Amino acid sequence: MSTKFKNITLVCLASLFLFGFAFWSWFKPADPFSESERRALAEKPKLSLESVFHEDSEKRFMTLFESYSLDQFPLRDLFRTVKSFASFYIFQNMDNNGIYVQDGYAAQLEYPINEDSLSYAAGKFKGIYDRFLNGGNAKVYSAVIPDKGYFLAEKNGYLSMDYERFFELYREKTAFAEYIDITGALSLEDYYKTDTHWRQEKISDVAKMLADGMEIPYSSEYTENVLENPFCGVYYGQSALPLPAEEMRYMTAAFMEDCTVYDHQNGKEISFYDMEKAFGKDPYEMYLSGNLSVVTIENPNASTERELIVFRDSFGASLLPLLAQSYRKITVVDIRYVPSANLGILRDGRTSKPLIDFRNADDVLFLYSTLVLNNSSALR
Repeated sequence: MSTKFKNITLVCLASLFLFGFAFWSWFKPADPFSESERRALAEKPKLSLESVFHEDSEKRFMTLFESYSLDQFPLRDLFRTVKSFASFYIFQNMDNNGIYVQDGYAAQLEYPINEDSLSYAAGKFKGIYDRFLNGGNAKVYSAVIPDKGYFLAEKNGYLSMDYERFFELYREKTAFAEYIDITGALSLEDYYKTDTHWRQEKISDVAKMLADGMEIPYSSEYTENVLENPFCGVYYGQSALPLPAEEMRYMTAAFMEDCTVYDHQNGKEISFYDMEKAFGKDPYEMYLSGNLSVVTIENPNASTERELIVFRDSFGASLLPLLAQSYRKITVVDIRYVPSANLGILRDGRTSKPLIDFRNADDVLFLYSTLVLNNSSALR
């Protein structure tokens, strides 16, 4: 075979590859959502003089088009997987875009301590305390849920924030609340391998530790149920590696049958476990129907007559069904979805009474993960 023929063949193949993918990307229907990454993909921007010369560079046509072309590139997930394999197994990088895999667990680098973010979160909690709780009868508590990096990062040579310093700073900034240290009840095995969250069947001892700290009775008599749907967590898609699926379990008990769980965001009664969402895009949203602004749990057969208000992130959704045995009423609040300044004016659509009854609350718990506290801009 002549050198000239080889060169022509090489040019033709390269042209076929380049122009073939170009035409494919131009004419393929846009995908609205990435199942693997669990996020909406960029939409095709409109071309106009205004979009081309927009004063905000982030909103200019070419900037938006670049994001669109990257999100809608043909065989995108395949190329992401190839890149991830090359990064980990050929170039021996320790992480790929901030995601690393160690001892079978996928996790995200969380480094360094973002003290401004921690101060912002603590300021939001202090504002709630000053506005609604200071001078009242409720006992106020707080607890921090460590991410998997607490168990994985430093000992395996990854960049890791100083978690003990993080907890110390948080305690200093939330001195109005009694701190309950739950780290002693946790281990790496309590977390999903492919997701950020902890496993509900593993955290009964955490619930017991919180119950002891708030001086309420607690029983660990639950039935463990297996969800008939393999679970692939958020890091499965973000790592772009074919990590093995996991079993997902949920805990039930007789008292749950008589509880009323109400979603005030959508004005409807729900259950502790949303089986429709269990088979949806993010099965972890089965717990208390995922990210909702305000949910109330009422238990007529509770072991106490106490009322609890919990300010939480997504970790709390799987924990609170375990605490429901001990409280007549739990009000679950997520200030990522409702402004904290509006908490006093919210009304229960069923009764027109205040939705969050700070005056009658016996206990208030601020329960947040290091992932949210160190990246707290979503708190309102």
